[in-house]
Amino acid sequence: MAPELRVIAVTGASGQVTEGDCLEWLAKAESVHRQLRPQLPADYLSRMREVFANGARMAVVVAGEAVVCVALWRLIENTYEGRRLYVDDLVSDETHRSQGTGKMMLDWLEAHATSLGCHVLALDSGVQRQRAHHFYFREGMHIPSFSFRKALK
Repeated sequence: MAPELRVIAVTGASGQVTEGDCLEWLAKAESVHRQLRPQLPADYLSRMREVFANGARMAVVVAGEAVVCVALWRLIENTYEGRRLYVDDLVSDETHRSQGTGKMMLDWLEAHATSLGCHVLALDSGVQRQRAHHFYFREGMHIPSFSFRKALK
């Protein structure tokens, strides 16, 4: 019998990672997170604490003692949407894709966004991630605009 899936918030409302269980879940999230962001530095925990200090929050889907999906998100206030929950990173472990982990996380993010008074749930997805795009469309998301950027370094 497969372990029950559940969502765990790794960070608190102010971005703190408490010692104990949350610190362990953060450490376990690294291998899944690197499937999307292999360029993360070797000192993953220090980098994530810095990202959390600048507004990001993390939640994970776990199956038993294993992290099977990671989401990094933040609240943003802007002039064209109001308050939105923006998802920096959303990745399911490659061995658990198409098994409901991404949907569970996206549903949790949507419910959490609603509870925080957000009007929009938003994310960017690399143009090469076609399987992810099919998933986002299936979950009711759409493409409202282009995203432009210019590297400054």
